Amino acid sequence: MIRLDPLAASPLAASPATPPNVPAWALASAGAPNDADAAFQAGAALGALDVLARTQPAWTGAWRQRLALKCAAASMRLAGRAEDEAALRDAWQLCPVGADPGPAGAIFAAWRQLALQPPPATADRLEKIVEMLGLAWDGAALADLCTEIEKLAGSQRPAPFVAAAIAARVVAMRPDAELLAWWLADLALAQSLRWLRPLPLLMAQAFGSAFRTEAGGRRIRPGEKGFERAVCLALVQAAAEACRLAAELSRRAEKLLAVAPKLRAKGAGDVIFLLLSEDAVSGSLTTKNLSRFATRRLFERLQHLDAVRELSGRSSFRLFGL
Repeated sequence: MIRLDPLAASPLAASPATPPNVPAWALASAGAPNDADAAFQAGAALGALDVLARTQPAWTGAWRQRLALKCAAASMRLAGRAEDEAALRDAWQLCPVGADPGPAGAIFAAWRQLALQPPPATADRLEKIVEMLGLAWDGAALADLCTEIEKLAGSQRPAPFVAAAIAARVVAMRPDAELLAWWLADLALAQSLRWLRPLPLLMAQAFGSAFRTEAGGRRIRPGEKGFERAVCLALVQAAAEACRLAAELSRRAEKLLAVAPKLRAKGAGDVIFLLLSEDAVSGSLTTKNLSRFATRRLFERLQHLDAVRELSGRSSFRLFGL
C-alpha cells in the first residue's frame, strides 16, 4: 500500500550536513531533574530537532514514516493489541489501496497522516482520526478541541507545556481516548513550534521511564501530577532517538544515491524515490516502467550493492527500505 508524500524532496536532492544531535548534557540522567531542569533540557533537545523538522533532505519521508511506525507500535500496547512494527508493516503493505487495513492498520494510518499533513486541526480532520483510532466523538466536542489547540498554540507557553495541556484536556474529557491525547500532543507541539508538519514523537515514549513515578513504578497518565515534567523528559529522549534515526537514514540514503548511476533499469528512479519517501517498499512493486520481475531484479542489485535492507525476513512478499 504505497502512498507518495507530495511534499517529499526529490531523490536527487542533496542532503544537508550531518544531522544534529541532542547535546550530551541534556541527556544526562544523574539524579532526578526538577521541573526547571527538565524544561531546560527539553528546550535544548527540541532546538536540535527543530533543525531537522524545518529541512527537507531527500530521506525526510522515510524518516517521518519510521517515526510514525514507532508511535503506531507503542499505540498497540495502549489499545490492548499485540502487533509489533513488523506486523504493522504487513497490515499496511498487504492491504490494497482503498481497502480496510483492519484496526491495527487504521491506527498506523492515523500516525502516518500526522507525519504527512500540516498541523492545523479541523473538526472534519479529527472526525476521521478518531474513527481511525477506533473511537467515537461528538463533532461539537471536536470543534471545541480545535479551538483549544489554536488557543494554546498561540499562547506564550513553552511548546512542551502546550503538548501536555492538550493531552490532559483530552483525557479529562474522555478517559478512554488516551490514544487521541498523544496524537494531538504531537500535533499541538508542532503547531506551537511552527513546524511545517508534525513529528510523531511522544506516543513512542508513553511507556518509558520518563512517564514512571519511579524505577518500574506506575505510569503517569495525561493530567496526573508530574505529567508536564514527564513530557519534557520524554521529549528529550524522543528528540535524541529521532536525531539518531536521522543520522542513520542519512548515511543509508547517501549510499543509495551514490549507487543510483549504476542502475540501468528503466524506472529505477521511481523506486529510489519510494525508498527515500517510505518506511518500506514491496519487492513485488509494479510501475509503468517496471514489471514485477524487473523490480525483483532491481532490488537484488540494490542488495548486492548494500544500498537497501530487506525488512520482512521472508523469502516471499519481501519488503525493502533504507
